[in-house]
Amino acid sequence: MNSSGSTGDAYRTRLPWLVHPFFVSVGGSLLMAALGSDIMYAQTSLMQWSNASEWLIAVGLVFALLSAIALLIDVALGVGRPISWLDFILLAGAALLSLVNAFVHSRDAWTSVVPQGIWLSAIVTLLLLIVGFRGWRVTRTRRVEGVRP
Repeated sequence: MNSSGSTGDAYRTRLPWLVHPFFVSVGGSLLMAALGSDIMYAQTSLMQWSNASEWLIAVGLVFALLSAIALLIDVALGVGRPISWLDFILLAGAALLSLVNAFVHSRDAWTSVVPQGIWLSAIVTLLLLIVGFRGWRVTRTRRVEGVRP
């Protein structure tokens, strides 16, 4: 107990809410799902699987853009800091490779997926799994002192 008679827990620290991890996780999930549809296309040759990959990559890239905007908002508001450069580089690499993958998937027929599309999707999935295990975020939250939980 301290001099005020409390146990010192009256004012705890709590973590503010970050916006960007939601967008990173949704976009990452979509980009990783493209690997599954690429594999299905390679096994069945049904063009609808290739179309599914194209849509998954396109919407995943939209969420990558939204997560970049949300990251800027988190940093500008002072909620998120410091930036984890490893996670940032992994996510930026995954986004750039996904953009290249979108162009590869715009080809006709079999070469739209096999073999470059599958390899690009696999590399993107590996990068995103690493980021996912690290928490789907590029920054950590700033502790706010004197705020009750």
